[in-house]
Amino acid sequence: MGQGMSKSNNVYKDAYNRCLRLLDETRSLPSEPELGALLGVSRTTVRSILARMEETGLIAWNKRAKTVLRDPRSDDFFPEEETDTLAEIIERSFMRRLLAGGAEAGMQINELELAREIGVGTTSVREFLIRFSRFGLIEKRRNSHWVLKGFTRAFALELTEIREMFELRSAAAFTALPQDSPVWSDLDRLEGEHRVLAREIATRFNEFSELDERLHRLIHRASRNRFIVDFYDVIAMIFHYHYQWNKAQERERNEVAIGEHLAYIEALKSRDLGKVDAACRKHLKSARQTLLTSIPESRPSQKN
Repeated sequence: MGQGMSKSNNVYKDAYNRCLRLLDETRSLPSEPELGALLGVSRTTVRSILARMEETGLIAWNKRAKTVLRDPRSDDFFPEEETDTLAEIIERSFMRRLLAGGAEAGMQINELELAREIGVGTTSVREFLIRFSRFGLIEKRRNSHWVLKGFTRAFALELTEIREMFELRSAAAFTALPQDSPVWSDLDRLEGEHRVLAREIATRFNEFSELDERLHRLIHRASRNRFIVDFYDVIAMIFHYHYQWNKAQERERNEVAIGEHLAYIEALKSRDLGKVDAACRKHLKSARQTLLTSIPESRPSQKN
């Protein structure tokens, strides 16, 4: 059961669940290359999926023939919380790659390397990069190469303005969600993780950006507006990973942000719109300041 799952466990689990849904529609599965293209994953991941399906008696796998033996049951699926979407997985890996390279203007990004590193198909990576390029931060070059463009103060200010509009609206929508909505237990879980991180901040302060991203994503999803949720991709890339671009006072900054998050979570739970608005504005003001101080001093040629 452990084949090919270490580095990209979530890629594997997400693709496995999608492959189970294919079984519902067919009596035999297509070839490995076709299956890889269909699921957006590598041949190695496809083989891991088939091996597990054979192991659990879902299919008979004899060379090219893959016959469906039974319908999938609910316990065949991996739990939803263990299966980030392919886009989320690619985005996270892309960000780590940028950070490792210092996220400087002119940095090269290679589709094939990125796909190999994550264990997904190059088409999925290309689609992600194309979607991202519309914000003007990366630019396509020849032969599967992309280049990171400069991140200017003007860009940051435009971004914060839109972010504040979207998040204030999403936070208000969040408070109106019914008590039996699963978001409240998600919020409880995130609050617990924030408290643990606050206690262990001295050694774990660099884990904040991922927690930050998860809280803000949860809030943005409450808007039920596809444009707000989609725009969050670029917000996540800039706001949440810039914490790591600028290492100065990283621990202190993250400690303050955790305190602001806990106040924000408390306000959301109170369902008091005035409190939510105040906590949201306070946190976004700090985030804007942190973002602006993280931008390297502009070179003379980049005055905008």
